[in-house]
Amino acid sequence: MSHTAPIVHPTALTGHTGQAVPPLLQVETLAVSYGRIRAVDGIDLTVEPGRIVSLVGSNGAGKTTTLMALSGLLPLTAGRIRFAGEDITTLAPELRVARGIAHVPERRRVFAGMSVRENLVLGAYSRGDAIEIAGDLERMVALFPRLGERMAQLAGTLSGGEQQMLAIARGLMSRPSLLIMDEPTMGLAPQMIDLILDTVLEIRKQGMTVLLVEQNAVEAMRLSDHVYIMRLGRIVHQDSGANIDPERVKSFYLGAEA
Repeated sequence: MSHTAPIVHPTALTGHTGQAVPPLLQVETLAVSYGRIRAVDGIDLTVEPGRIVSLVGSNGAGKTTTLMALSGLLPLTAGRIRFAGEDITTLAPELRVARGIAHVPERRRVFAGMSVRENLVLGAYSRGDAIEIAGDLERMVALFPRLGERMAQLAGTLSGGEQQMLAIARGLMSRPSLLIMDEPTMGLAPQMIDLILDTVLEIRKQGMTVLLVEQNAVEAMRLSDHVYIMRLGRIVHQDSGANIDPERVKSFYLGAEA
């Protein structure tokens, strides 16, 4: 993995001064409904700056719905979201991006008919600093050399792994304080999975805060400073990644946490 200059948002909180640093993200009693169905049912979670925090759980647990609510793509039924000390509960998605939240969605969703370079530049749409954007393009190439070889290539012609690299790099182009990643290894070959997960560790090493939903719970726990386990729209357990027993996680998935 290449080592590059830091790519974090200039307002990112690192917490390395020895003083107590407030959470970067605080979620209180967050609820999201689809009609009469309560997909997320009053969860609380905290993301400390400079950490990797994971949400794990079986399909239908409410993980993706939670991430979409945090980035403003779904309205809340109830609850409050605070980011860097500001209440952003009703803030529009584009304003959350400007505040420092980037969302790398499930199944990548790159703009297939645009080139790799155009996708990356689009990630910086909220910025007007052309010189810094050019510098960040160079940093993305250092982080993902394959993208540098394919700058003029249409995104839709990339492999699945290369599209995931592009999706992550596009998110980083907004210079976020918080990178939200939804199932970044879904459908990838084992070698590419290792590369993507190594990238998550690399950007964290550079000071990025990451909120991760990952299908492989064991890998998520290995990567994470803190893990929240979701079941049927609720947080049923939480602990540091080092303290959670992967075998016991199965009982939480099945609802046998008692």
